[in-house]
Amino acid sequence: MTAGPRVVVVGDAVLDRDVVGRTDRLCPDAPAPVLDVTATRSSPGGAGLAALLCAASGARVTLVAPVADDDDGAELVAGLGGVDVLRLDHDGATRTKTRVRAGGTSLVRIDAGGPGTPSHVPVDALRTLLASADAVLVSDYGAGTTHDPRVRTLLTAAARTTPTVWDPHPRGAVPVEGCALVTPNAAEARHALGGIDGTADALPGPLRTVWRAAAVAVTAGERGAYLARDDDATTFVPAPVTRDGDPCGAGDRFAATAVVALARGADVVPAVVAAVAEASSWVGAGGCEGFRARTRAGDARAHDGRPADVRDDATREDGDVGVETVDAAAARLRGRGRLVATGGCYDLLHAGHVATLQAARRLGDALVVLLNSDDSVRRLKGPTRPVVDAADRARVLLALDCVDAVVVFDEDDPRAALARLRPDVWAKGGDYGGARLPEADVVRAGGGRVVLLPYLDGRSTTGMLARSSR
Repeated sequence: MTAGPRVVVVGDAVLDRDVVGRTDRLCPDAPAPVLDVTATRSSPGGAGLAALLCAASGARVTLVAPVADDDDGAELVAGLGGVDVLRLDHDGATRTKTRVRAGGTSLVRIDAGGPGTPSHVPVDALRTLLASADAVLVSDYGAGTTHDPRVRTLLTAAARTTPTVWDPHPRGAVPVEGCALVTPNAAEARHALGGIDGTADALPGPLRTVWRAAAVAVTAGERGAYLARDDDATTFVPAPVTRDGDPCGAGDRFAATAVVALARGADVVPAVVAAVAEASSWVGAGGCEGFRARTRAGDARAHDGRPADVRDDATREDGDVGVETVDAAAARLRGRGRLVATGGCYDLLHAGHVATLQAARRLGDALVVLLNSDDSVRRLKGPTRPVVDAADRARVLLALDCVDAVVVFDEDDPRAALARLRPDVWAKGGDYGGARLPEADVVRAGGGRVVLLPYLDGRSTTGMLARSSR
């Protein structure tokens, strides 16, 4: 196996801590919720998270960041499995961000520690490290690393010869000249241009000139990103449809994807296209909390630019039902109310499929589609199927307003997925009316019920393919 590219991440690391629990009552002395704590978890944040994401994308990563000599600093470094660390001395206690969460929602965030600026920089070691990199990511979280003149001088030299991606922060320094790509969000871009009230598509061109960068990509949330790499036009990269989700860390996912792509030799446009897809996938999979849950479960594999809940045979190494993905969909959607699931191959989406999906969605408050993988379709339908692969089938389904999530499963029936999902309703087309559904017992065991839906007669993928071959 070919070794991954070398990526150096320079920036401000944070220890993220989640205090998770249940809340179902208010304090007797104030209108504040009472949290019954069920778990406390910590993990690297800021540039630390960016470094982990680069490593999860297959890069060999070294993080350069101030790290305090205290218990929280040791915990931060311990959480950077697979990432080398070049420590800079840290001014003050470790910066921590503690999120108090209940029901998948943050109630309050408590920031402590810092300021976090570097008090000593091993200049020779950092110069050598940057010279060895295939790409550099500057992950600025406003603590002062990018303001340090020693760090800044070395980054300026590196940007002349090595693709450098700069993820800026309003309290950080301006990007050094010659960056291959700068990745502000729309608010950061407006701040950098003096607080102008321009639309996102009008921002990257002027910023490219101000920052003297080769390219600037302004991220615009669920819309995608606007990229300027020359003076002629702005390129719009639309984001795949994502149902709800958690945007925490999406900027880090965007920048990490882009820098690893550039390190592998990609041009900036495909790098940004991949970054937009990965950031959307990240949001749909539960953001930072979803990533940490997958890491705890031993599945920190990188996304591949496909929708968050799609893993076809090329990326599903263990052949399972995608347990973490099923759990993430359930956790994200169950808070809406009644959870409905339906399933099938959906090889060529037709009016019968749409009618069934729309009817299923009306049975509850959120709809998850369990989608047969490519191998599963081949076993069920024959060697010439599917006509459309799982990634594209999922993308078409997610474009429908009635579909809230898509989960791919590899078996011939969805029982394993349903056992994890535990929907309130399992909806199937009426063409199953005379046969016993093998998954019915699993649905009922999970507290759900089976509902059959009228089938729009005369529509089928097999029939469509037969008519097209005449």
